[in-house]
Amino acid sequence: MIKQVKRAPHANKELSSLSQVCMINYPNNLLKLVPTVGIIKLFPYFCMRKHENMQMSKLIINSYEEFATHLGQKLGESDWLTVDQERINKFADATLDHQWIHVDVERAKKESPYKSTIAHGYLTLSLLPYLWEQIIEVHNLKMMVNYGMDQMRFGVPVITGSRVRLTATLHNIENLRGICKVQIKFAIEIEGQRKPALQGIATFLYYFN
Repeated sequence: MIKQVKRAPHANKELSSLSQVCMINYPNNLLKLVPTVGIIKLFPYFCMRKHENMQMSKLIINSYEEFATHLGQKLGESDWLTVDQERINKFADATLDHQWIHVDVERAKKESPYKSTIAHGYLTLSLLPYLWEQIIEVHNLKMMVNYGMDQMRFGVPVITGSRVRLTATLHNIENLRGICKVQIKFAIEIEGQRKPALQGIATFLYYFN
């Protein structure tokens, strides 16, 4: 038999307010098993976990028709990704672009207006496929092709150690004789910055079964 814990009136009001803020509906038995003060202390944790889960959820697409229903809508946002010096150095090695503003930490501290190294612009762009896969999961495919890029512009530089994420909106969609052509209006945002590091329109071709 579960013994119900009595709560003071002000505690009930506080719980009600917190529930509305976090948009979480807790089962009655949880409120019976855990003292009110304990629940209040745990609310920040519950809220944080719910927020993280919302970020990590993917849009699932199974057909052209499903894709088309999202025209003009924001498809989602990726998790934050840290762009550290190790990642920048590896990109410099892969592309043979070792300009000091990217790889010479000591010189950048003295001579760069940012007082730090910065990521290559094309490194930021190269993160697009990885971050895109965190937003959407397309099933029933033969293959997917990166078709092109339009209206792409670099904004503010990504300072080493910054975190970035992708936001995406379905800008246009066409059915080209069975091939699904989608145009994604995207921005790669920098945490704490008003302007994005990069924005543009990416075109993908999805070949559904």
